[in-house]
Amino acid sequence: GNTSEDYLKILQSVPTKRPVTYMRVSRAGNSSKLSLVEKGLCEDVHCKSQELVIKEQGIYLIFCQLNFHFPNCSKSPIDLKIELLVNDTVNRQTLSTLCASETCQDKAFKTLFQIHLTHLDVQDRISVTLNHPQFLNDVSLPNENVLGVLMYRDGM
Repeated sequence: GNTSEDYLKILQSVPTKRPVTYMRVSRAGNSSKLSLVEKGLCEDVHCKSQELVIKEQGIYLIFCQLNFHFPNCSKSPIDLKIELLVNDTVNRQTLSTLCASETCQDKAFKTLFQIHLTHLDVQDRISVTLNHPQFLNDVSLPNENVLGVLMYRDGM
């Protein structure tokens, strides 16, 4: 399977003048908002510490892949919620419940992927929040937690 490093190389080789961003994300202390890591691709989008700022109006494809690690299997279900925010307002969210199973030994892993197609204006800010940031697996799979933005069509 392709890794985020493979996807980054593919995106970098595509001849385009359109805005494109593909950045690693990680936990920011106790904050529910994820931080951008200075590794990736950020063209024609302003990449700040916890958000992407759009420089050109248009239709954008926003995607986020996050990996979670539960070091101790819980006896009770855990609800994981990812929220894609545009200007600090929830624009899309994903909710997934991790339930303990008989096959669960000492730890469990889960990957969540979110994709969203939306119109964005100049200066719109995009960020991601988690209800349980402590479970984000940024140790054994640090390069696989990514936030990306691709312009699908300009604003015309």
